[in-house]
Amino acid sequence: MGERFTLPVLPLRDTVVYPGVAVPISAGRPGTVEAVQAALDGDRRLFAVAQRENVDEPEPSVLFNVGTVVRIIQTHRVRGGVQLLVQGESRAQAISYQEDGEEMLRAVLLGMDRHEPRDVADPAFQALDRELRDRAAELGTRRGVPAEALNQLIQGVDEPGPFADLVAFYLELPTPEKQKLLEVLDDEERMRQALVAVERELARIDAQEEIQARVQSELGERQREMLLREQLKQIQKELGEEEEQGDLDELKERLEALDLEEEARSEVDRELRRLERTSPQSAEYQVIRTFLEWIIELPWNERTEDKIDLAISQEILDDDHYGLEDVKDRVLEFLAVRKLQTERAEAVEGPQGGAADEAEGEAAAAEDGDADDGEESDAEESSPRGPILLFVGPPGVGKTSIAKSIAKALGRKYVRISLGGARDEADIRGHRRTYVGAMPGRIVQGMRQAKSKNPVFLLDEVDKLGVSFQGDPSSALLEVLDPAQNSSFVDHYLGIPFDLSEVLFIATANYIDRIPAPLLDRMERVEFSGYTEAEKLEIAKRYLLPRQEKANGLYEGELELTEEGLTSVVQEYTREAGVRQLEREIGKLARKVARRIADDAGPEPIDKDGIRELLGRPRVHPERMAMEDTVGVATGMFYTPMGGDIMFVEASVMPGEGGLVLTGQLGDVMKESGRAALSYAKANWKDLGIAEGALKGQEVHIHVPAGAIPKDGPSAGITMATSLVSALAHKRVRRDVAMTGELTLTGRVLPIGGVKEKLLGAVRAGISEIIVPKDNEADLDDLPKDVRKMLTVHLVESLDDVMQIAFRRAAGGTSPGTSGKGSSKRATKTRRKSPPHDEAPARA
Repeated sequence: MGERFTLPVLPLRDTVVYPGVAVPISAGRPGTVEAVQAALDGDRRLFAVAQRENVDEPEPSVLFNVGTVVRIIQTHRVRGGVQLLVQGESRAQAISYQEDGEEMLRAVLLGMDRHEPRDVADPAFQALDRELRDRAAELGTRRGVPAEALNQLIQGVDEPGPFADLVAFYLELPTPEKQKLLEVLDDEERMRQALVAVERELARIDAQEEIQARVQSELGERQREMLLREQLKQIQKELGEEEEQGDLDELKERLEALDLEEEARSEVDRELRRLERTSPQSAEYQVIRTFLEWIIELPWNERTEDKIDLAISQEILDDDHYGLEDVKDRVLEFLAVRKLQTERAEAVEGPQGGAADEAEGEAAAAEDGDADDGEESDAEESSPRGPILLFVGPPGVGKTSIAKSIAKALGRKYVRISLGGARDEADIRGHRRTYVGAMPGRIVQGMRQAKSKNPVFLLDEVDKLGVSFQGDPSSALLEVLDPAQNSSFVDHYLGIPFDLSEVLFIATANYIDRIPAPLLDRMERVEFSGYTEAEKLEIAKRYLLPRQEKANGLYEGELELTEEGLTSVVQEYTREAGVRQLEREIGKLARKVARRIADDAGPEPIDKDGIRELLGRPRVHPERMAMEDTVGVATGMFYTPMGGDIMFVEASVMPGEGGLVLTGQLGDVMKESGRAALSYAKANWKDLGIAEGALKGQEVHIHVPAGAIPKDGPSAGITMATSLVSALAHKRVRRDVAMTGELTLTGRVLPIGGVKEKLLGAVRAGISEIIVPKDNEADLDDLPKDVRKMLTVHLVESLDDVMQIAFRRAAGGTSPGTSGKGSSKRATKTRRKSPPHDEAPARA
């Protein structure tokens, strides 16, 4: 027996699927289609189980307990359902069935292992295997299977147990008998029962052939002709040729019921006339019919009504997400604007409607052209078109889930398409119908999925779009995201305009510098920053622990972590801005606890020692504050999309030719910061306390550890200068001070980006004092209040200020070699335009 797991249920009527067998299945019932979609959204696996009774709405009592775990190999959407090709993988027993979704069933399963024979070399067992194969080959020959295909089928399965499953599947047995064969786990016993069933089938065929021979001899020529004609009628009926005309009439009625523009109506009528003239056996017939069915299924005029209540929207956002206060405020502002636009547009249309009706004839007689222009302008003004939002931030911080919450707050349908890796323009615009297998682009597919003209449409991972010889999909998105053009978006497959102006598009990205400038210009940025450690702990308690308990079959409270244990998971096993890895680690703990409970051991709280026992040794080793003050080593700060941290910059002076060596896989901007620091030290050696001639015949080496990680950005300037001056003047740099800021040749300290992430990383490393540029004072308002209380922040304007703070002071005075002009103080709130963020893999 294996471990427990859950899968969507695929109920089967009059058939049983065995492991190792590929089976085509038609799914048409709503619950079955929902289960298939859930599997496609997950790992493509289903639990295929036969029904005891042939009913349309299967309940758990109607389903057998033993079935087969299958994997979806192919899917094909057809009218009224989905055509599947599934491959059986293994037997499983359903411990319980539970309703999930609208009509879908989900089963809690336990894997079942078949019992292989003790001795495969036993002559009796080999004789049984050979007899089963011979009889199965004889049965296939009697049924008319070609010899080549039959040999390939039989020889393709070497193991006796899986071969017995294959034979059992192709036998014409009632469902209960096939189910009994499926439930037999012993390979040898299942082979015997399958052999008995094959023998019975051969005996039945013998009797049938004997009866058929007698009937044929008694039939005359006329009777034979009548029989053939009757069979031909039945074949035509099975092919559906008699009902083809009825289907065309129904298709025509549905097309006529659509409210289409004149251009679209003309194209649809033309294709419908072509369909009526085309033979159903022609390949062109299905192409035209598929096009017309796409036209019918698109939401040309169906829309949902916006129901914006800011109090309810606030409640939805707070329930679904913890933290992200700035993002929530921006979303609520966005919803408030749409609420006002909609309400005031309706108020303007109300009183003006009557006046427009009274003056309609007079205005039409006066100036048709001007009236048309005014009408178009009024329509544009009355339709609320808000900005297209771009959610930018690290992975796992809630960008996609915020979009879902917006759809819920608006009362709109929600559609998501992932653009990661899309390299073909046809992914957006579709293929022209002249190509074999042509289909609409993903925008039109999403609209059909939404069944609404005004859904919330999420374009996920828009920064991962690629470019190839087949076109640039980001260029195709320009029309989609332009409110002035998307009212007449033309998909290559449809060939007629489709209105996207009422769609609320939201895009997400991790790296804004990878989005082409014209595309970025059409969107309004909403920045998502990483979660603090306290926020991660709260998110884990509120959302992740309950979710993993449910996902792993645990009752509420069975997965209990102490505060110390949960903090250990956050600090020592994850290093990310979001919470995805944290949820994976909690999932591992849940599975360990589930196994412990399954072994009849009760749940118990997990502390820090228990975390290490269950998850192994810590895998994350963030930088910590240095052990002692050191000459030539200064502490800087950097940030990446995974969060902020500290780094050490080391400087060393040695005899040489007077050059500068920079190592640590530094980018061009960071190398320029090192050169600027050296130039400043040479120009101001006396003020900095550097001995005269200290640089003559000396070579300077600046190194930033973690050489395997690329680093770039200008904000390591003052850190490099501090370590360099420390090495030249032989002064120790304070280990409890971290710094960030760009340095100029005149010693000015310029503002930098990523202040919040850098300071949070410094706090995690145990740093208590921070040096930041004075112009970054306003960025300190983004820090959580509890973090602000833990830090002493020094705002500096020049390198002299940095030196006064960074070097360990002598008793009773300032450090030798500093000017004494430092502005060391606690940060105060001001308002300033935020500086641009550095753009690099690891930004100093």
